[in-house]
Amino acid sequence: MNAPTQPTPSQLQRDENGRLTSLCFESGTPLASGGTRWLVAVDGSAHSLHALAEAIRLAGQIQDCSLDLITVQHWLSREAAEAELGKRGWQAAEKALALLAATAIPWRLHVAMGEAAETIVAHATRLGCQTIVVGSRGLTATENLLIGSVAYKVIHLSPTSVLVVR
Repeated sequence: MNAPTQPTPSQLQRDENGRLTSLCFESGTPLASGGTRWLVAVDGSAHSLHALAEAIRLAGQIQDCSLDLITVQHWLSREAAEAELGKRGWQAAEKALALLAATAIPWRLHVAMGEAAETIVAHATRLGCQTIVVGSRGLTATENLLIGSVAYKVIHLSPTSVLVVR
């Protein structure tokens, strides 16, 4: 399974200073209009790939389901964002895109800069996604208190359903 090669982004977003803050790549297969739309957080980790595999399995049981993937990168300078944001996001999502290449499920990849949980929830809300799917590293309660968990934060920030896959 090979991931598709990096296409030209279909959408770009910039902040008030003109800095590139997010971009979007499309699978080439049109998303179903009015269908079910899920946002899956991917970062290249085994946990996020497991979450995507579960989303693919469940989406295969739903008619007209499309997947929006999101990978969130740390803040970059204006120059670095122009040169690196797309490359870093595509690299982080390569294994996920390889999984999707074997399916007929249409997808979009959103690459954004920011704090992970807040950015994931903001994109899901803006896109009108019915569910957010995230992987969990299985942190203990103490580890969650000390270092936090993106999944935990997404659950508490999201106005929509969140599926946490362990």
